[in-house]
Amino acid sequence: GRGFYYGSYLYKETWNTGVILLLTLMATAFVGYVLPWGQMSFWGATVITNLFSAIPYIGQTLVEWAWGGFSVDNPTLTRFFALHFLLPFMIAGLTFIHLTFLHESGSNNPLGILSNCDKIPFHPYFSLKDILGFTIMFLPLTTLALFSPNLLGDPENFTPANPLVTPPHIKPEWYFLFAYAILRSIPNKLGGVLALAASVLVLFLSPQLHKSKQRSMTFRPLSQLLFWILVANLLILTWV
Repeated sequence: GRGFYYGSYLYKETWNTGVILLLTLMATAFVGYVLPWGQMSFWGATVITNLFSAIPYIGQTLVEWAWGGFSVDNPTLTRFFALHFLLPFMIAGLTFIHLTFLHESGSNNPLGILSNCDKIPFHPYFSLKDILGFTIMFLPLTTLALFSPNLLGDPENFTPANPLVTPPHIKPEWYFLFAYAILRSIPNKLGGVLALAASVLVLFLSPQLHKSKQRSMTFRPLSQLLFWILVANLLILTWV
């Protein structure tokens, strides 16, 4: 959101690596959600992987390749486990690339102007702040993972996976609810998949769609209005 508001997407390399990083994180979250192999995990994997069948000509082949067979089964779980192990290494590499581009171009600011004269050394000023922020985020996450890993789990997912029993309400975790709402809002399967893909891939087009001479939205009321409509739309999609 901040990147949109202050026009950070005009640094194309930094922005595009950030979007790829976001997509990789989403993939990691999804394959990790399948690993407990409960009812929601099994049927979530079934629903999401079936979306690829909407792709003309090669869709069914892609689905069977992802499954490792003709249905979601043990080979699927093995593949998702391997992906869940490998994707964090990709995330680490993408993070390094993203930070390299970020340090080359410099961070943006609310005014959207160059601030070279006001720059200060990254170390120790910002490195200490980053260490503090990392610690504040890492400690609660580690505590939750080690001492209460099931606290935020879906109760339905404590039931072992059963392909013969469909849960009455299949829904993803809260961070994927907006995508689920997009799929449900379009009755056509291919149309829903295209709308979902477009809602994410449009981020890559943001640098090309910017036509204003001002980088930031600080002095563009109409752009601010559209931005807050976008935020409201995202929240509504998550809520419904």
